[in-house]
Amino acid sequence: MARYTGADCKLCRREKVKLFLKGSKCDSPKCPIEIRPYPPGEHGRNRQKDSEYLIQIREKQKARRIYGVLERQFEGYYEEAARRTGRTGETLLQILESRLDNVVYRAGFAKSRDMARQLVRHGHFVVNGRRVDIPSYRVTESDVIEVAGKSLELTPMIIARAEAGERTVPAWLEVMSSDKMRILVHQLPGRAQIDTQVQEQLIVEYYSK
Repeated sequence: MARYTGADCKLCRREKVKLFLKGSKCDSPKCPIEIRPYPPGEHGRNRQKDSEYLIQIREKQKARRIYGVLERQFEGYYEEAARRTGRTGETLLQILESRLDNVVYRAGFAKSRDMARQLVRHGHFVVNGRRVDIPSYRVTESDVIEVAGKSLELTPMIIARAEAGERTVPAWLEVMSSDKMRILVHQLPGRAQIDTQVQEQLIVEYYSK
């Protein structure tokens, strides 16, 4: 499967905003965007004013990179959101938030979505009693996600338990047991419960052209 293998911090600099792809490093003074708050490349400091189209495509790229989704998959999510009733942009964000790797990250069981994706792919999580190793698996209301029994003593899980409570868990999720590392999905989130700094209307405008 294709995936991005370059430096995550370059993505943040390209979008000129922190995408929080590197966990705790993003909050430290060592974050490259704090040192070089301009796009990478030879002409990064001298870019001309962005056009309306460029602003729209950059917003789409920002959302795609925050959630770690490839181009074709992101486009598929948008098409699904457009078919549903309600606001397309808000539905798109809800779809992205319902990914299993995002839920693991939001619950504080991983320092970044990239780390959460790796943990899921290695089969360390169980959904409603069934092992799931697909990061894009979509959770639904009342789902229970927990760490597989044999995975509880892995170093990342021990660290996550020790740091339980340091990250605010969104209201649509509940960490039922920090020791057994179990998550309950109360409901899928509304826009007010999603703190991702994305202007979803710009994404809708981009795909509507």
